[in-house]
Amino acid sequence: MIFPIPPTFWKGRPVMEPIKFSPPDIREEDIQSVIEAMRSGWITTGPKTKAFERDLADYCGAKRALCLNSATAALELSLRLLGIGEGDEVITSAYTYTASASVICHVGATPVLVDTEPNHPFPSARRIADAVTKRTKAVILVDLAGVMADYDALFAALKEKSSLFTPANELQRNMGRIAVIADAAHSLGAESRGRKSGSVADLTCFSFHAVKNLTTAEGGAVLFGDLGGLPAEEHYQKMNLFSLHGQNKDALKKTQVGSWEYDILMPGYKCNMTDIAAAMGITQLARYDKMMARRHEIFERYQALLADTKVEFLSQKGENFCGSAHLAITRVPGLDVQARNELIIKMGEAGIPCNVHYKPLPLLTAYANLGFVPTNYPNAMAYYENEITLPLHTLLTDEQVTFIGKTYASLLK
Repeated sequence: MIFPIPPTFWKGRPVMEPIKFSPPDIREEDIQSVIEAMRSGWITTGPKTKAFERDLADYCGAKRALCLNSATAALELSLRLLGIGEGDEVITSAYTYTASASVICHVGATPVLVDTEPNHPFPSARRIADAVTKRTKAVILVDLAGVMADYDALFAALKEKSSLFTPANELQRNMGRIAVIADAAHSLGAESRGRKSGSVADLTCFSFHAVKNLTTAEGGAVLFGDLGGLPAEEHYQKMNLFSLHGQNKDALKKTQVGSWEYDILMPGYKCNMTDIAAAMGITQLARYDKMMARRHEIFERYQALLADTKVEFLSQKGENFCGSAHLAITRVPGLDVQARNELIIKMGEAGIPCNVHYKPLPLLTAYANLGFVPTNYPNAMAYYENEITLPLHTLLTDEQVTFIGKTYASLLK
């Protein structure tokens, strides 16, 4: 997102470089990796994509990773792998971006939105379990801002609802329970109880969009292990079919001598990752821990600068977890939506772009048209009305971070 260049001075203080909200951190090694892919003559799904998949699976502790063109595609293919469709229900949070819920509609299932907990952007496992019916086939849990949701609590709560589960296909029967999918668009590198995002839920979906901690310009991946007594490799092959028109050979395999012959096993989709994108992902992942450490430094600096104000942060570290520091989510208690928006405008006038994560889904036309009413989600609405997201990325200088924190504090006086 492009913002106006800030004024040279604001209230007598100089603003050095224009502050951007979330620009991609592209380094020379990323550029050279992309050039190498382009010069190789192989630019669609090929050796770079396969290497990136292996690197991701190893980094996250998963058995398999399938790279795709978005996290949205990863979420939808996860639902399709599970055989979820018309007549089924999938539960997700009312406090999330549309992709968490739109994919449920894409497969013909019914989205069931649950409210968050008071003063928190996550729904509790108990609240989710209370929404389970005999039609529930999966839960899409959202790792907001890079903080992993409580998957252990959810698995335990869903176990108590096992008598309501009615499987509709062989994989569901073999699993014998409601599936848990992680919308981990924000949480690559995050940990909970010593386990990395990508190794906890049944299927974990990452985003590599331009504003994410790790970017491939556009891209995503789904990570998983063995499910329903079937090896991860089998699930990989099935989702790979989904992503490439249902064709039983990808372009790389068809280049082998005499291997032009192919079949279409199902009317599939087209959402594969290219080697150009994967080339960028490989080099970004190689330095990812350093990038994430810098994000935590910035987040902690914000906390220190705003320690004497009423600003509340969604914490990125705790006794049993460490987030990816994807977003610096703050709240200013006592502000209503109008006052919050006026504060964002004042920050913008000072040359500091801010954002809001997120408008609860029932506020959006598409979900209002599906019958969701904002008043049924009071906690999500209350969290949204005074939420402000500060810039958080690895291109911010220490000087800019200090300016952002001090400006925010001064505008709250």
